[in-house]
Amino acid sequence: MNVNHSMNDLRFMRMAHSLAMKARGFTSPNPLVGAVVVRGGKVVGKGYHRGAGMPHAEIVALEEAGSRARNGILYVTLEPCCHLKKRTPPCVPKVVESGVRRVVIAMEDPNPRVSGKGIRALRKKGIEVEVGVLSEKARSYNESYIKFVTTGRPFVILKVAASLDGKVSTARGESRWITGESSRKFVHQLRQQCDGILVGIGTVLSDDPLLTVRLPKQPIREPFRIVLDTRLRFPLKAKMIRKADPSKTIIVTGRKGSKAKQKALEERGVRVLREKSDQGGIDMLSLIKKLGGMSLTSLLIEGGPKINASALASKIVNKVIFFLAPKIIGGTQAKGAIAGNSPESLKKALSLERMKVTPMGKDWMVEGYLH
Repeated sequence: MNVNHSMNDLRFMRMAHSLAMKARGFTSPNPLVGAVVVRGGKVVGKGYHRGAGMPHAEIVALEEAGSRARNGILYVTLEPCCHLKKRTPPCVPKVVESGVRRVVIAMEDPNPRVSGKGIRALRKKGIEVEVGVLSEKARSYNESYIKFVTTGRPFVILKVAASLDGKVSTARGESRWITGESSRKFVHQLRQQCDGILVGIGTVLSDDPLLTVRLPKQPIREPFRIVLDTRLRFPLKAKMIRKADPSKTIIVTGRKGSKAKQKALEERGVRVLREKSDQGGIDMLSLIKKLGGMSLTSLLIEGGPKINASALASKIVNKVIFFLAPKIIGGTQAKGAIAGNSPESLKKALSLERMKVTPMGKDWMVEGYLH
């Protein structure tokens, strides 16, 4: 706990964070933002940003507070915006108009169009502004937004489900289900929070997955399903275009992919992208730039060992999540999580930072960030 922040500031900012996370998975390409208006130690208004094009969190909270906001305090998890070229009006004028005497902000907006300008505008109007209250929390749930607005590329998560000895299937290719129900449910929550899921054509041919979000009794936002398929072997009767919205499927092929097959897929509503490829497959870095241009802010890779190796080798991965089951498969023929060549020495192995280990039913979820 930062001793420079009062107990009330911490309490009300935690409330704002909880509000922000209610919209997790629904605001892309915008950030998650929550806001609370307090007067005389009591909450008089609260709100959160529900989705792109909808009112921002501080506007919702101030409208609920009405005249009670005057001489109050606004707690908001992200710096109020001040720029004009967007679907919603800037928030700073509304904050000033509300008459609040103080604004407490978790983090400065990394968007170059805002970045500190909103804070300076508020201070110029004589409003007391404090920045940095529980900022790490805001950064953690907005990591995709931060990566996207600062680089133009999506935040990439590599997800692996494996046995304790790192195997993702038996020698015969059996992989369902290595991990348990709790892990699988969490993966659906991950899908819900990401703009896209990426797999290789091998996964489609062997498993015929839907790659949809299945979370009962919850609002659902389906991510794009992205399949790497250099030779366009994608089946026209695959479940993801037959039993799900085909417009949410993107097939990424190489220059040699059949044009006739491309036409057949496009007639079914599938989008086909042609990307640079070589013996190692699709150029992952080029693809990730293209997906960023399509406003995908986050990508979950659920591929096999070859896709995993390619993603790591191209250095597009920001975070890895391994679900480890209490099973030992063994055998040199069983597939390991990462294909390709082993590094010559441990010094060249990829190291993870900010590690976190969480029990997930009978499994363990191991998270970490690549430098």
